Amino acid sequence: MSGDGVPASQAGQRVDKWLFFARVTKSRSLAAKLAQSGRVRVNSAKIGQPSHAVKVGDVLTITLDRDVRVLEVVAPGTRRGPYSEARELYRDLTPPAPSRSERQASSPVPVREVGSGRPTKRERRQLDRMRGDDE
Repeated sequence: MSGDGVPASQAGQRVDKWLFFARVTKSRSLAAKLAQSGRVRVNSAKIGQPSHAVKVGDVLTITLDRDVRVLEVVAPGTRRGPYSEARELYRDLTPPAPSRSERQASSPVPVREVGSGRPTKRERRQLDRMRGDDE
């Protein structure tokens, strides 16, 4: 129980502290900047304050540099411990990234015939003359 008679699991914890304890960011100040920049959503609602409280059952959507992580809060953190301890604070709901072969199949590199790329300077001048654009 916390000081005001509310169980610790229901009281909530600052989102910047939780992100730091769960090892999502390297420092608490980086976690605060992440929350202030609007790159953290709690239950689909964008937050702008690092003091926003998160509690057990909340789903955080975090936009990092190269990926998006979806984490469900399982427990509040008490300290920044080892990875094994931090891993128990959340359940990872992030959908798996498509494999390299799936990405290549969905957006194949276009194939073009040899010589059919950008016109050379000579060909561009010929096109300009043909259009009447030469001056």
